[in-house]
Amino acid sequence: MICTTAKEGVDCFFMSKNGCQYNGGTCHPVVEQCEGCEKAKVFPTNTYCLVFPDPAAKWRTGKCNMATHRKETAAKTTAKLNPIKASKRKVA
Repeated sequence: MICTTAKEGVDCFFMSKNGCQYNGGTCHPVVEQCEGCEKAKVFPTNTYCLVFPDPAAKWRTGKCNMATHRKETAAKTTAKLNPIKASKRKVA
């Protein structure tokens, strides 16, 4: 169904014939951590996330799994190499 309360014209999972079924009856605006995310869209009433009805709940653990503006950098670890095994690998 199309959301008619906060995010006009956007398909919303929580919309039904009786209105928004999300906790509180409407989506919550984005939080400061969402600034710059491609999934945050400005509507006439406020800025809302297109994916989650309560963006603050996604950031409670420290990161949002759908954030497009935050890139995770994999920690590069250098493993200790056994010299005996390394010499056997080079022979083959």
